[in-house]
Amino acid sequence: MDLSEVCARLDDRLRTDAYADLDASANGLQVGPARPDGTARADETAQPGEADRSSNAAGREVEHVVFAVDAAVETAERAAAAGADLLVTHHGLVWGGLDRLTGRTHDRLAPLFEHDLALYVSHLPLDGHPELGNAAGLCELLGLEDRAPFGELGPEFVGRRGRLPSGLGVGELRALLEANLDHAGRGVQVLDSGPERVEEIAVVTGSGADWLDEAAAAGADAFVTGEGKGKLYHEAGESGLHVLLAGHYATETFGVRALEAVIAGWGLETTFLDVPTGL
Repeated sequence: MDLSEVCARLDDRLRTDAYADLDASANGLQVGPARPDGTARADETAQPGEADRSSNAAGREVEHVVFAVDAAVETAERAAAAGADLLVTHHGLVWGGLDRLTGRTHDRLAPLFEHDLALYVSHLPLDGHPELGNAAGLCELLGLEDRAPFGELGPEFVGRRGRLPSGLGVGELRALLEANLDHAGRGVQVLDSGPERVEEIAVVTGSGADWLDEAAAAGADAFVTGEGKGKLYHEAGESGLHVLLAGHYATETFGVRALEAVIAGWGLETTFLDVPTGL
């Protein structure tokens, strides 16, 4: 499948354009011969004698796609070693632009160029997607019912909320998360400030501390996110809800795994790289 078609399909499915003014991440194709919007480069832009090179770039074929949470030297090198044509990640390399291609930025980009490996990124679009998103996957793991968008960010959402049909104690909820998430042995931290039984749960994966007040306003008994900030301790106690910090990496594997299933359905070879950080 042509790289431009893969990117266009992903952009459409993830509604990438809807988050363009909301996300610091440059979502979509970050490294590769197609345009940032996923369309192929046009031959008519080539100078005399360059048509063949332009055509080759526009017709870049993708056969093997590797998925990872983070774009880093390790994941790029492992993707290249696996023979991938495209690396798809949740956290990319471009956040608000690139001023200089030096230091760590150079080191992370180098294996992509060296091995002609394209990079596609989906950050907030993949957090809040109602089917493929990180929060959606975590809600599915918890068995939440009556799910709804949560985590307002302008006109969009970055999380989900729902109801546990029979409720759980916060210790049971913690055990469920620890048994099913790749937290590298560091466990799930709990700020135990809520009711005895947890029924209503709000979820923003990754770094979601800023949505605690919205969780309280929505009537949540517990707020599940990846990592916290110092302010959460007192805010949770004053709001009367539990906060479970289940790990930034651990809560954000769902989206790329869901995308892997989608792309495998297109007939492409896929591989998931699990590189847990414990954070």
